[in-house]
Amino acid sequence: MSTRNHRHHPRLPHRRRGIAKQYKDFRAKGTGLLAAFLAVLGPGLLAGLSDDDPAGIATYSKLGADHGYRLLWVIPASTILLVYFHLIAVQIGVASGKGFVAIIRERWGRTVGYTAVIGLLFANFGTICAEYAGISAAASLVGIPNWLSAPLAGLLISLVVVLGSFQRVEWVLLVISSTLALYILDGILAGPDWSEVVQGSLVPNLPINQEGWIALVATLGTTLAPWGLAFIQSYAVDKKIKVVDLPSEKVEVVIGSILTGVIGIAIAVACAATLHPAGIPVEDARDVAISLEPLAGKFATLIFGAGLLGASLLAAAVVPLATSYSIAEGIGAPASLDLDSHHFQLFYAAFIGLTVAAVSVVSLPNLSLIPLMYASQVVNAVLLPVHVVALLLLAGDTLVMGSHAWGKSALTVGWLFLGLIITSIFALAADWLLALG
Repeated sequence: MSTRNHRHHPRLPHRRRGIAKQYKDFRAKGTGLLAAFLAVLGPGLLAGLSDDDPAGIATYSKLGADHGYRLLWVIPASTILLVYFHLIAVQIGVASGKGFVAIIRERWGRTVGYTAVIGLLFANFGTICAEYAGISAAASLVGIPNWLSAPLAGLLISLVVVLGSFQRVEWVLLVISSTLALYILDGILAGPDWSEVVQGSLVPNLPINQEGWIALVATLGTTLAPWGLAFIQSYAVDKKIKVVDLPSEKVEVVIGSILTGVIGIAIAVACAATLHPAGIPVEDARDVAISLEPLAGKFATLIFGAGLLGASLLAAAVVPLATSYSIAEGIGAPASLDLDSHHFQLFYAAFIGLTVAAVSVVSLPNLSLIPLMYASQVVNAVLLPVHVVALLLLAGDTLVMGSHAWGKSALTVGWLFLGLIITSIFALAADWLLALG
């Protein structure tokens, strides 16, 4: 026995050294993966969480308040589509080195590029107004009028975007985006029936009336917004993400999209558990927050207001940025957050112009804010198919993507998703026509 121990004992230090080396290699690999992830952090999180903007909050709130847990499944279903199309948009941007409108202009000509700019401008402006409407709604909870809160927010956001460097703007936006996690706590404080939450999230119940179809299409439009698809592609290019970074960037995109869906469900659940049983409709963001107080406590109201303000500030920066990228790319002008702000730049001029126009609209007296938010999402859903068709065509085009073009199987999934989007829109239209008849 002692002889055997003596014979094997000299090997133990070698084994320890081998284990220590494996641990060191594993730790170094983990550190490298973390560093690679942090290096690409931004596009997926900002594009995803910006979808939980005031218009999204209003849409998810109406979904829960009007329909309870019945239509919750629309949010995770939309999130799956969000993951897929955000991955396509990022890969097109990284592989081509160009934003959405820039690559359209290069591939199909200036006329198509200008058409894309006009379409995105038309779809995005209502959403930008909705973002400032959200800021006004959040500020109204503490008695600040919209004619003061909206212009002040517009001024501060414009100063950050125009005067800040890319890294500084990104850091500010990421910090603001962290406030959206408050809605997860709001969903828990509402005390929902978790068995109904699970069932409503997994079982695809069809809408039973026109309001239900509108809610379905609006939820699809707010989760998978055309401006978000344009932004994530242009922003990834502006961040100078390389092909070698794609694996890490794809992880970041998936995480950002999933967080978007989780926060959306939390908002809908909070309203389904409190406002729906009480028969309280969602007409105004102030009404939602105040209605939560007797049903879920004052803390829930404060969280709703703080989350709404954070979401509004984030999206009020991101949506005009997405539109400014598109306008500059469509005309062939430089489009970047690192441009010299001491000289005229079309990119910054477009951002300021959009901000001033949206603030002016929202500052109008007696403006109903929630309907404006909700209607903008329906417009997004109607215009979404055109944007998706362009993405799918570009993703499979080897002239654009080179060796990174998507294969037929992967693109077939996208065309099927597009079919679902179009079917939902046509179902809404058919239900509306039947109601007229």
